[in-house]
Amino acid sequence: MIRNLGQVMLYVNDQDQAVDFWTNKVGFTVISEEDNGQGMRWIEIAPTKDSETSIILHNKELISKMSPGLNLGTPSLMFFSGNFEQLHKDLSDKNITVGEIVNMPSGRVFNFADSEENYFAVMDKPE
Repeated sequence: MIRNLGQVMLYVNDQDQAVDFWTNKVGFTVISEEDNGQGMRWIEIAPTKDSETSIILHNKELISKMSPGLNLGTPSLMFFSGNFEQLHKDLSDKNITVGEIVNMPSGRVFNFADSEENYFAVMDKPE
């Protein structure tokens, strides 16, 4: 049986730029970085070292050559934040494209874009 979601694959054009965005602007941590010595490099990032789910940053061009039929689109990710309004302000202050806070039936939500214009959402979810 499936117990939880372990990793999400995020295919990016520039891995170093993606690491910089997620760590320096969003506040994630690099959990691990692997390189097989043949051009295959992946970086595992997460909000904290003990997060249940992490994101693996893969080189989109390399993966498309290795697995031509693979869907390399950006997954629709929803992050939860207990410090919702402060996060919205912090991301805005860092010149990240941030959407307005909207009220949804499930709670307040806003979206933001990474440096490659991939959009992600954040929901107000007090701890």
